[in-house]
Amino acid sequence: MGYSIEKDAQMKALMYYKYGSSDVLTFKEIPIPIPKENEVLVKIRATAINSSDWELLRGKPFFARIWGLLKPKYHILGSDIAGQVVSIGKGISKFRPGDAVFADIFEQWGGFAEYVCVHEDLLLSKPEHMTFEEASAIPQAGVVALQGLHYNGEIKPGQQVLINGAGGGAGTFAIQIAKSLGAEVTGVDSGRKLDLMRSVGADHVIDYTKEDFTKDKQQYDLIFDIVGRRSIFDFKRILKPKGAYVMAGGSMRRLLQVLFCGPLISKTTSKKMGLLMHKQNKEDIGHMLALRDAGKVVPVIDRCYPLSQGIAAFQYFGEGLVLGKIIITSEA
Repeated sequence: MGYSIEKDAQMKALMYYKYGSSDVLTFKEIPIPIPKENEVLVKIRATAINSSDWELLRGKPFFARIWGLLKPKYHILGSDIAGQVVSIGKGISKFRPGDAVFADIFEQWGGFAEYVCVHEDLLLSKPEHMTFEEASAIPQAGVVALQGLHYNGEIKPGQQVLINGAGGGAGTFAIQIAKSLGAEVTGVDSGRKLDLMRSVGADHVIDYTKEDFTKDKQQYDLIFDIVGRRSIFDFKRILKPKGAYVMAGGSMRRLLQVLFCGPLISKTTSKKMGLLMHKQNKEDIGHMLALRDAGKVVPVIDRCYPLSQGIAAFQYFGEGLVLGKIIITSEA
């Protein structure tokens, strides 16, 4: 079923014009975009909040200002979207109005609005058995988890895997993926997330506020660090020979430390240490869908907020209490 868009129609969007916390966000009415050649106009049904959105909102770490040094270049955040095609531009062959789709539109953004134009090549058809909320939860977080766990090649059954920041979006996916590959998984996060980590398959859970896991005798074949708050040398100590440490996000200080010290450690020891350079990849999203269809991965959704409460959703995300994913949904 398609939708009729009146000429000069307006849409609601959650926007920002300067870096800061959730208090710099504001709602505005702006014109609904018109799809260009090879683009489709999508009526958004659900958009996930990712760490990349929070970083771009705050302009921290500093590399997040790559799209605007002093003020943001893009004014609408949101990259993981799910919705329905409304209209199509010239040259579209894969989709028609009414089709249910989802995508990661990282580097384009625009998801926290009622409509967005998306290049046809970025879109995937949403499976009928999957809700829009679930579809929006998968692309970025699922691919980050998948790529991080494959940083040192395929995980082998019985290997020891530690996931730091395992109670968030990418972390809950990473636990499930690692378990599906036969790993023994240790999840690290705050105390309120311990039960969640157990529920998605973690064999061991650690509350980092009560235990310094980098001083344990246990060593790991792979350490997937999603939050990046500890020194790379702390993690080096608990890596097995021929083990690997990969950092997916964190402070600028920690990112620079891994960027410069990681290659040196990798060259002078049998331990591999480095950064994950997340890449949009439709094949990896397809892999995540296959894992979900097989019952090996389930998106964990903490809360859904209507678009009108998007500022509150970002405030909650910034508190660091989210269990899995937060989704913002369309009210129309």
